Amino acid sequence: MTGHLRHRLFQVLEAGHPGDRLSQVFDAAMVLLILANVAAVIAETVGALQARYGAAFWAFEVVSVAVFTAEYLARLWVATEHPSLARHGAFGGRLRGACGPFMLIDLLAILPFYLALLFPILDLRVLRVFRLLRLLKLARYSPALATLWRVLVDERRALGAALIIMMGLLTLSATAIYHVERAAQPEAFGSIPSAMWWAIATLTTVGYGDVTPVTPLGRAIGGLVMLFGLAMFALPIAIVASGFAGEIHRRDFVVTWGMVARVPLFAKLDALSVSRITNLLHARVIQPGTVILRRGDEPKAMYFIASGEVEVELPLGHRRLGDGDFFGEMALLRHGRRLATVRAVSRCRLLVLDADDFHELLAADGDLRQAVSTVAEERLVEFEDLGEPEAH
Repeated sequence: MTGHLRHRLFQVLEAGHPGDRLSQVFDAAMVLLILANVAAVIAETVGALQARYGAAFWAFEVVSVAVFTAEYLARLWVATEHPSLARHGAFGGRLRGACGPFMLIDLLAILPFYLALLFPILDLRVLRVFRLLRLLKLARYSPALATLWRVLVDERRALGAALIIMMGLLTLSATAIYHVERAAQPEAFGSIPSAMWWAIATLTTVGYGDVTPVTPLGRAIGGLVMLFGLAMFALPIAIVASGFAGEIHRRDFVVTWGMVARVPLFAKLDALSVSRITNLLHARVIQPGTVILRRGDEPKAMYFIASGEVEVELPLGHRRLGDGDFFGEMALLRHGRRLATVRAVSRCRLLVLDADDFHELLAADGDLRQAVSTVAEERLVEFEDLGEPEAH
């Protein structure tokens, strides 16, 4: 019983399936609570609000800490459900789990509250700033933030090189302006460290204007530094953007690969054939109630259901298809019109293979052509046994 409860709690907290309603509700509630906490921390700094609602702020802080503490302890309890931690035993697995980055953020988010209670004679107000670390907890509930973090880790060497270039430009700019402007403005450019303030403000294109070159050569150097500043920031931005796009592409490729490999039509194909098909697929998001295929239409594509559910309206009845299913291939195989209407029951993410690409694959890949022929014969026999025409 305890093991079953721990496993279910692990599914809700850590490994919730997209279709797990309880996990979705929990994630949404925690995101709202985190955002409310950050808003409360900011609002407390307004004297009038603190004077009027101080008691309410304190009560909200107590409730929030209680919830975050329960969450932290629950995640610690279910840590051994992680396959990578289970082999270390109950104590060792939980100890390793507690040292993870997200668990440390969770601990730092609640620790100031308990330190203030344990040591009331000390002035620990400065630790209250750590309450803003609760904002970092959002990374646990945001796949996009997690993806961005992986990109930063993967591109750390390229970003490190960009940082070296930025520091080099900063040093060269400060050194050049120091030699040119020190005689005219010794108070502002009397040393290279002093000149670095101007170099930072100029390279970042902020340009406070508190320190500016006055000599013609100094102004020329300033113009060049501004241009270099634009290029300097374009480099790390391009690195992160390229890495993020690559990560999204890899993730979609893996998802698409798994989807294609599970389709019976392609189950016996080798990796090269599956890869070729995967590169030709494109995604479509369909809203509930939308007609995807209509009876009598010309066949233009076949479809794979990545997520969601559709209803196939057949002459002799209806069928439901869900995650991992596919439809629309029989009309392509038989070069006939659609004999069924397919409608989205829920919000669907579909992977679409255009008819031209489908037929080119058949012509270029003997294994795929054989697999298609085999499935076509099986489907035709199935429909004849059911007394139904081509289903979709």
